[in-house]
Amino acid sequence: MTVLLALVLCALPGVASAHPALPADASCPFGTAPGPPVDESEVLKPGQPEPTPLPIPDPPIGGAALGACGDVVGDGAPPAPAVGVVSYVLADLDSGQVLAARNPHARLRPASLMKTLTGLLVARQLPLDETITGTQEDADQEGTRVGIGPGGQYTIRQVFDSMMIASGNDAAHALAVRLTGSVPATVDLMNTTARELGALDTRAATPSGLDGPGMQTSAYDLASIFRVAMREAPFAQAVATTRIPFPGYGTNPPFEVVNDNKLLTSGYQGYLGGKTGFTDDARHTFIGAAERNGRRLVVVLMHGEQRPTPMYQQAAALLDHGFALPDVRGVGTLTDGPAPGDGPQVSVVPETGGGDAGPAPSSGATSSSWGTPLLLIAVVAGVGGLVALRSGRR
Repeated sequence: MTVLLALVLCALPGVASAHPALPADASCPFGTAPGPPVDESEVLKPGQPEPTPLPIPDPPIGGAALGACGDVVGDGAPPAPAVGVVSYVLADLDSGQVLAARNPHARLRPASLMKTLTGLLVARQLPLDETITGTQEDADQEGTRVGIGPGGQYTIRQVFDSMMIASGNDAAHALAVRLTGSVPATVDLMNTTARELGALDTRAATPSGLDGPGMQTSAYDLASIFRVAMREAPFAQAVATTRIPFPGYGTNPPFEVVNDNKLLTSGYQGYLGGKTGFTDDARHTFIGAAERNGRRLVVVLMHGEQRPTPMYQQAAALLDHGFALPDVRGVGTLTDGPAPGDGPQVSVVPETGGGDAGPAPSSGATSSSWGTPLLLIAVVAGVGGLVALRSGRR
């Protein structure tokens, strides 16, 4: 009964900052794992083991305040603008200071934002001027495809750019095979790299971000991965590219690949690039970065909808808020390496449907006009499903 009362109180606007943190056994939405899938994308293949729960770092990676379930802002900072997503992180791209967040370690499905981790590996490891040959397996990938075909000749640069600017799942498949020789080996490499970065909420299941068993990450992890990736010139160039010519194959003529990120194509001031994503399970996801007056910020939004406000406009509102902030102390820091010492102490909490039990909010946790995540889930769940571009899974 006590836990139930705490949950009701936390669902009321303004209460989160006035009451103590929820106990560890109270429900923190998506604290351990994403909710159940809405389709068949995560059905295990014959002989495939059930993914085990990822450990929960204690204390939270990035700082105690980032263990909050609700909204977090710095001491003395104004509240962030209301946005209709389950989770977000707004951070300084250079210092790594987290300026504002909502449920930053919520474990959610990334959709094509997982391509930022694939892209980091490509930028670090592959010769971009090398030519590769498209395959039928590339062309048969589910979801959004850029148009790679069997026998087509492409530079790695062309395939890499098309993956980042047009979210080609065929491109992600081709690059994954080139990276290690097989998709499963590349997924293993992605997960090893995430652990090395301290992105401990992350488990890749596919190189494209298409949903698969155990796939999860967090807004905090994605902001951290994107920050590291932006240090690689090929990656930074790819996400800032508006359009590229792309080779045809067989009797198919060359064509142009256009970036689908509206913050880039709409001319948002100082925009550096980013990534969009959508699947039925992940809903809409977004990463974007911008620079003004020598300051670079990144924002990640997860599990949102395009109505009533498009995701890119929600991202713009948070970026505008960040640039308008005075020199306030951050609420935590992004990660780009293992935790100090021997690594974080972790505890495994059993997964129960939508994921539960998460670290307690800090004294900096506040409630926005959208309320706490419990209300957010109701808002998100009540919005009708949208059809994504082309095939609906990006």
